[in-house]
Amino acid sequence: METKLKTFRRISAGGLLSLLAATAAAQDPNAARALAATCFTCHGPEGRSVGGVPPALAGRDKAALLQAMQEFKAGKRPSTIMQQHASGYTDEQLDLIAGYFAGVKPAAARAAPPAPGPR
Repeated sequence: METKLKTFRRISAGGLLSLLAATAAAQDPNAARALAATCFTCHGPEGRSVGGVPPALAGRDKAALLQAMQEFKAGKRPSTIMQQHASGYTDEQLDLIAGYFAGVKPAAARAAPPAPGPR
């Protein structure tokens, strides 16, 4: 009986720590941006893609972004890489990412400066 109680306490403590970590991440104003930063490589800085390919995420509707990411994660929406990318996040993290991009004002991204020529 005591072994079951110890196991229950360990599981309860682990669950509580996970809940506290998730709550702390939700309260951290930088947590959403840190998660969204993984999208910047393809979707542009702050989700402002250059030339619209791939699509810009900045300023889009949160519910629509979240639904799209959940569909990618579930394999319901065709993609080349988004299913693998979205499946690496929890639903709570996807919600934070969608909220972050919804809060970014859309604007044209700056193109990278040209490479220096020969000297």
